[in-house]
Amino acid sequence: MGKVFLTLDNYLDSHGISRYYVSEKTHIRYDTINKYYRNRISRYDSYVLAKICDAIGCTISDIIQYEKD
Repeated sequence: MGKVFLTLDNYLDSHGISRYYVSEKTHIRYDTINKYYRNRISRYDSYVLAKICDAIGCTISDIIQYEKD
């Protein structure tokens, strides 16, 4: 079975966007954004992901990857 993982850290770092900025734009707690940034989430919330994408102008495929075993 493959693995789904977040690459939000790569996207934010390469675009010079801070986690604090994302938190402020989405009105989502910094702690939650930080967990997504560090890929410490076991179940992804589609609402949170949509808000992040809207705030930073990306698509879901920019911040999530699937890797086959």
